[in-house]
Amino acid sequence: MRPEDSDQARWFAEHLQPHQATLEAWLRNRFPAGLDIENIVQEACVCTFNAYADGKLRSPKAFLFGTARNLALRSMRSRKVRGEDNLLPIDTMELLDESEGVYETIVRNQELEILTSAIQALPDKCRQIFTLRKVYGMTQKEIARELDISPRTVNAQITIGLHKCARFVENFCREGEG
Repeated sequence: MRPEDSDQARWFAEHLQPHQATLEAWLRNRFPAGLDIENIVQEACVCTFNAYADGKLRSPKAFLFGTARNLALRSMRSRKVRGEDNLLPIDTMELLDESEGVYETIVRNQELEILTSAIQALPDKCRQIFTLRKVYGMTQKEIARELDISPRTVNAQITIGLHKCARFVENFCREGEG
């Protein structure tokens, strides 16, 4: 066995295998009986692994679930076209927001992961103030009252938080290019 084969097997075992049972259950709850769920999960794993091998993957779980969902939808549509699906019309199933593709969903999830990491990297007080303002929408005066600090301190910490988050994202992007 080549060393890269061992690395690939380890990656598969760490990033895909733990999600297979959950993915199967998720698909069974969202799609009608009759779909070959095991085959869909296997094909989704192959697609996810190929994306990893091409170096184009940052969120394996999101990619895995999105790919499986799309494969299941494709299978449903194919069954409907062949006249095999008389149980539930696919148009009535709320399975997928057709306005956004898997790629966009994955990119959005990756961006959220990066932003979450950036916020988590902030110093405690700065993170608390930044979260209260940007996530919970509290005003600077409300935060100052809540934390018993001056509004100037709140303003300064939000500014610091914004700059540190921007640098974090910038550094992350630079590392991804290299």
